Amino acid sequence: MKPITKKDPFKLVFVCLGNICRSPTAEGIFLHKVKEKGLDNYFYIDSAGTAAYHVGESANSKSQATANKRGIHLPSKARKFEYADLEEFDLILAMDSENYKNILDLDTKDKYGHKVKMMREFDPKADMKDVPDPYYGGIDGFENVFDVLERSTEDLLNEFIVYIED
Repeated sequence: MKPITKKDPFKLVFVCLGNICRSPTAEGIFLHKVKEKGLDNYFYIDSAGTAAYHVGESANSKSQATANKRGIHLPSKARKFEYADLEEFDLILAMDSENYKNILDLDTKDKYGHKVKMMREFDPKADMKDVPDPYYGGIDGFENVFDVLERSTEDLLNEFIVYIED
C-alpha cells in the first residue's frame, strides 16, 4: 500500500443499498474516529448507495438518533454509487453481499475489483458476512448496526495508521 499523506489522502467510500442507514453511519463513525486522532486531513471519506431510492436525503432518523446518542454526527446526503467511484476511491466498502455484487457488476472490465471489500472483513467479532440492514426493524437493529460499524471502523483505521506519513 502507498503511504498516506495530506497531499495524497486515502479515499474510501462506504456503500449500502439506499445510503441512509448503514453507509452514512459507517461514514460518520469513521469521520469521528479520524478527527479524534487528528488524522482528518489524511482521508477523504464518503458514502453512497447502489440504488437511487433516497438521493439527496439525510440519514434515516433512527440512524441519526442512534449516532447522536453516542456523540456521532452523520453529515452525509444520500447519493448513488457510480462507475466513476470505482476509479476515484482507493477502497470501496460494501455493507453486504448484494451491494458487493452490485458494485462489481459496474466493473465490466474487471479493473477495480481489488478495491472492493466487505465491511465486516474488519470486524473482529464478525459472526456473519453482512452488516444487517436495520431499515425495516426497530431501534435495536440500529443499535446493533452501530456496534458492528464502530468495531469495524476502529480496526479499519488501525490498519491504515501504519501507512500515514507527514
